[in-house]
Amino acid sequence: MPLDGLAPRRAALSTLKQVRAGTPFEAALDRAVKRLPEQDRRLVHELAAGVLRRQSALDAQLTPLVPRGWDGVAAELKEVLRLGAYQLTALDRIPPHAAVDTSVALAKEAGGARAGGFVNAVLRKVGREAASRGGTVKGAPRDDGVEPSAGSLARDQSHPAWLVERWLERFGAEGTAKLLDWNNTRPRLVLQPARATLEELSRRWSDAGIEVTPAPFGAGLVTGQSRPQALPGYDEGGFIVQDPAQSLLTRYADLPPGATIYDACAAPGGKTIALGRRAGRVVAADSSRPRVRRLAGNLRRAGSGHEHAVVADARQAPIRPTEAVLVDAPCLGTGTFARHPDARWRVTPQALGALAERQAELLEQASTAVAPGGLLVYSTCSIEPEENGQQVDSFLARHPEFRREPSETFPPTLLSPEGDMMILPQQHHMDGAYAARLRRSA
Repeated sequence: MPLDGLAPRRAALSTLKQVRAGTPFEAALDRAVKRLPEQDRRLVHELAAGVLRRQSALDAQLTPLVPRGWDGVAAELKEVLRLGAYQLTALDRIPPHAAVDTSVALAKEAGGARAGGFVNAVLRKVGREAASRGGTVKGAPRDDGVEPSAGSLARDQSHPAWLVERWLERFGAEGTAKLLDWNNTRPRLVLQPARATLEELSRRWSDAGIEVTPAPFGAGLVTGQSRPQALPGYDEGGFIVQDPAQSLLTRYADLPPGATIYDACAAPGGKTIALGRRAGRVVAADSSRPRVRRLAGNLRRAGSGHEHAVVADARQAPIRPTEAVLVDAPCLGTGTFARHPDARWRVTPQALGALAERQAELLEQASTAVAPGGLLVYSTCSIEPEENGQQVDSFLARHPEFRREPSETFPPTLLSPEGDMMILPQQHHMDGAYAARLRRSA
């Protein structure tokens, strides 16, 4: 007889294995939960994302309990142990016996009876320790008045140490602690209007008994629902799922109504759809055919008809110089760690350097598509200076024909001293994001 509750744990394990192999978290999750009911889908997300968000702390707790050393444990059994330990230390609603029994069953599937016995012994020790501490993960930060080091914060909050060290220099101990806490919480779903207005959506959902609240700065509606496809209005393209920071980007861009816009890095299309509501035409490009197929599908569902998806390299604009160009550049994504719990384990200083070089090239080439008097908007979902303000400063130093032109109607609290949009998760309670408006001389 199948063990009750094993299916979602098996799916969570599959998600983690795919992530370790390089698949983005959301894609791995979608593959793993296809045949599961909604309640199990939510549990799979909680388990897999929770392990990724707490991995360092979980490993620090598990390591002393493995007599022959953590490094000698097979990769799949490490994931099984992390899943079990996460349930025992972070999820009060799951009975300890269920966490242990399902983990043992997964271990037997991976390595036989001996692996099951090993996992059983380790997790029972974890359970006893958790019970004695009231359920907290060993190594979790404590308010003891001692300022933590970058290494201890990185371990306790499961972030790369080099990144924590950078943030401590920029944001200080308190700001960094708030940022790490934000990254380790699961953000709620935020919905943005597409073919319907916010008022229409709010009224329709209220009539259906679905509770929504305004997002920060009025940038969308927040809901506790987890499946947007099940909400009224989805099939008709009434709304899209998009973090407030990305919605605020289109507000900051403040592009003229009726303009022809070149969206150089458009997939998956959330900003394209927002821009299309006011634009005369949006040429939405991406260099990846699979990403353009996804972009085109999103435009069919929720676009205004003003958007046109094309396969094109941003370094070779498929359009004559036009009045507005948006470059939402590939970046390290450090502003979106809460929404993408796997991303923190892929970032490196080397990747930051390589991305900064690519961003400079994209800016350089995209600027040639801006007509005299036109506007170039550069944006990222990063909070790293090399990808943001420093990138723009370098570009302006090379191109005196461009100048910063901050939005005059945007909330001042979301602006840097230079007038660029600068959203920080620990301050503004949404994804981190950056943008600059650069006007070309006539």
